[in-house]
Formats: sequence, C-alpha cells, structure tokens
Amino acid sequence: MKTPALKSLQDLKAVKRDIEARAKLEKEQEAARIAAAVKAKAEKELFSRAVGPVKALPARHLPGHKAALPVTQAAPIPVQQQRDELAVMREAISDEFDVETLLDTDEALSFRRPGMGPDVVRKLRRGGWSIQGQLDLHGLRSEDAREALAHFIRDAQKVGWRCVRVVHGKGLGSPGKTPVLKGKVQSWLIQKQEVLAFVQARPAEGGAGALVVLLEG
Repeated sequence: MKTPALKSLQDLKAVKRDIEARAKLEKEQEAARIAAAVKAKAEKELFSRAVGPVKALPARHLPGHKAALPVTQAAPIPVQQQRDELAVMREAISDEFDVETLLDTDEALSFRRPGMGPDVVRKLRRGGWSIQGQLDLHGLRSEDAREALAHFIRDAQKVGWRCVRVVHGKGLGSPGKTPVLKGKVQSWLIQKQEVLAFVQARPAEGGAGALVVLLEG
C-alpha cells in the first residue's frame, strides 16, 4: 500500500513536529531510566558502606539448628563471708538501749540472759570459769570503745573463749568522778546475743572498774 503523498508543506511540518515530539519523549524516558539506575546503585552502595563486610552465617546459626547454651552456675557465696556479714549485723549495738530493766537488783548490777539460772551468776562471781582474755577500754571515746568491744566479742567467739574480762574503769579521772563507760558497756554487752551473763569483777580482778563476762560456747 503506498503512503499518500503529502499534499502541502503544512502536512510536512506536522509530520516533522510529530517525529521530534516522539524523539523528545524517548529521550526523556531514557534519561529517567538512567537516573533511576544511578539512584538505585547509589543507595545500594550506601547500604553496603553502612553495613560493612557481610559474612555467611555458620551452620550452627542456620534455621533448624538448635544451639547448645552453656549452663552457668551462680558463684557460691563463701560461708565465712556470710558469717562476717551476720556478725556485722549483730554488732549494731545502740546507746539508746534501756539496760536498767534487765540488770539484777544486786549491788553489782549483774546480768543473766533469760533461761540462765541464778547459779550461773554465783559461779561467775566466785571465779568458776577461768578468764581467758581481757579488753581494756581505758582512755577510749564512747564510739571507739563500742567498736572495740564488738570486735573483741567476735574475736573471742572465733577462738572459743567462754570467759573474758572487760575493763571499763572506775571513772576517777572523769568529770564528777562518774564512770562514763560503765553503764554503756553494760548496755552494749546485754545487746550482744553471745553474752550469757556478766558480773562485777572481784577486787583482785578490777572490782567496780571491770566486768567478768560469760560467752556462749
């Protein structure tokens, strides 16, 4: 079939405009494809740089593989550490403790823990137990004396001492000649569960300036 001959110059110009329009459209589409490809490549390179080198997963990490997790056991708490912590708690002795209601109403204001018979105090006063250790609190401030007493009782327990002497002084050098530490020491000892009883020392062992203390075995 023959193409109809162009009848005028006007028809020729119309065909030329159509050809140019199609060429422009194709050029624009090609430019869009190139731009899309460049953008995709840039995004891929950006992702690769952000992630870094990629390695294949080991077989143990692939789906279906069950990992064997190590069983971690808690570290055992040393028994001695538990004992020391318990000892610290038991050493929390207070100056606010009311000691008067627990002391026996004898002239020496002796003490025996509930459940201990009066014969224990009598035996302690007569020297029925040998004194195995002594703590001298002379010249110490109240806070230092309290700490020293707590450590002394704990150490005595560790070595197995049953009977000890605590020297608090007669207070002759204190204002008013009053034994400042005497009442405090009595109060502190009563708050120690390890203390079963105590009495004023015999004259040869310090008299009113010391206490003989019986500890639990």
